[in-house]
Amino acid sequence: MQKVKPKKHLGQHFLTDQQIARDIVELLQLPTNHREVLEIGPGMGVLTQYLLQNKNLEVTVIDIDSESITYLKEHFPALQGKIIQADFLKTDLGGLYPRHLSIIGNFPYNISSQIFFKVLDHRHQVTEVVGMLQKEVAERLASPPGSKVYGILSVLLQAYYTIDYKFTVPAHVFEPPPKVQSAVIRLERNNTRFLDCDEKKFVEVVKLSFGTRRKTLRNCLRPYNLPAEVTQLPVFDQRAEQLSVADFVELTKLIQANT
Repeated sequence: MQKVKPKKHLGQHFLTDQQIARDIVELLQLPTNHREVLEIGPGMGVLTQYLLQNKNLEVTVIDIDSESITYLKEHFPALQGKIIQADFLKTDLGGLYPRHLSIIGNFPYNISSQIFFKVLDHRHQVTEVVGMLQKEVAERLASPPGSKVYGILSVLLQAYYTIDYKFTVPAHVFEPPPKVQSAVIRLERNNTRFLDCDEKKFVEVVKLSFGTRRKTLRNCLRPYNLPAEVTQLPVFDQRAEQLSVADFVELTKLIQANT
């Protein structure tokens, strides 16, 4: 069978550098209590081949592209029964993996942020993520408070995961070369099972706080109609990007107590 043709509408850019593929797979550090790995968007299996070399892993791949599915079935007989043709964003991860799993992949650029929101929804199952995505998105996810690129997804992910920016990947090692640089990051579930506040309210507060980045929290959080004595507290003089996860937890508790 011929090679799979990268499809622009699926955001596909196939990695061609074997050493980088090996380096990405070697970043996986599965805890001793599970072996399940789900690869998103395997394409022609550049990562898959190295995942399958590790006999301690239970590898499943998921791809929406029928051409990739056909290619994988033909070239990777070891994946028999472990190939899912589906949209990852619409997949019931809880049903497939009631306990734990690690996720890996060269993520389609057009849905990389949505993949991480999906990970958040399944944070009690997903213990680890190793992913390649746009460099600017990777920097945003891993950035600390005070950074210009620190944002909503930075806070929400860092509440539950330790995030490490691993390395930058140049455009020329892909087919076709993307117009942006790429980067590999690793997420590892931290010890925070539940936040010390209403978690739905926490998400709401974070999103509202970043609604207008240049405004202070006093202006961004006006929809809550907080009492004047509350909004005069020093935290409301700050902007969202100045607050850590712990600060947002305390802010959420303050808003809960006064609304």
